[in-house]
Amino acid sequence: MTGWQKKSIDELENSAEQFGLAPDLEARFGRKALGMAGGGFSYQQMAPGLRSAFGHRHGKQDEIYVVLSGGGRARLDDDEVALETHDVLYVQPETWRAFEAGDDGLELFVCGFGEGGDAEMDAEFWPADQSSNA
Repeated sequence: MTGWQKKSIDELENSAEQFGLAPDLEARFGRKALGMAGGGFSYQQMAPGLRSAFGHRHGKQDEIYVVLSGGGRARLDDDEVALETHDVLYVQPETWRAFEAGDDGLELFVCGFGEGGDAEMDAEFWPADQSSNA
């Protein structure tokens, strides 16, 4: 085995399909597909107006979200932050986060640093007075 691997994002399984979230959401994760021992990454594309079905946080994994195209907003604990193309958002492990795509959709590349597989999810993360599109 060589000390490197190359894959196309298109070769990674679209995890959104197995949870009934496609075609409005595309979510491809690279940690297991590349056999990474630590860290990880994902590619996510959200249809216009789509809101994450849940918020999540981690025990030990920092994350960086890079907006490749489109825009929208992130809900971070009780704060909301606008996102535009080429923005980079750093989120500490314990911070709850969820995303909503704007009118042009939201395309993200996400890098996780540290131990993974420790996500805690909350399907009620968005305030009740805001209807969910997911």
